[in-house]
Amino acid sequence: MKRGSTIFLQALILLFGVGVLALLLWEPQVEGRNVNATQFEIYFKDPFLAYIYLAFVPFFIGLYQASKILGYARRNEIFFPRSVRALRIIKYCALTTAIFILGAEAYIFIFVRGTDDVAGGVMMGAFIILVSAIIATAAAVFERILQNAMEIKSERTT
Repeated sequence: MKRGSTIFLQALILLFGVGVLALLLWEPQVEGRNVNATQFEIYFKDPFLAYIYLAFVPFFIGLYQASKILGYARRNEIFFPRSVRALRIIKYCALTTAIFILGAEAYIFIFVRGTDDVAGGVMMGAFIILVSAIIATAAAVFERILQNAMEIKSERTT
């Protein structure tokens, strides 16, 4: 892959990660129930918010692995086991993020339903689960293709 395009894609991944982090830090301040709350109450007295931050740790690990794969592609080292391992980690991170968000959805349905309007939160969670499932599927397909290509390459060299 061309050096410029991989650097551009890595920069997009970095910007996307910074944007998601900024949204995670900004959104609780504008949430309806936190309008009159202090910063301490918003960030340190809400176990659901801590759970959401924990749920996004695998997301950021997956972004880091995607950036590593682009670095391998830039150096023409894509047909190595470490690329397959990075794709596998991305797949597991996407699945873990989906499971965490599914747990958050369950919490919303069990404990918040009836006391607050949950439609927006449920829709955001469903969207994140859908995107995570798509990413996990794509990573699994790319992992299998790369593994097969590596096996064909090793058969030709022996």
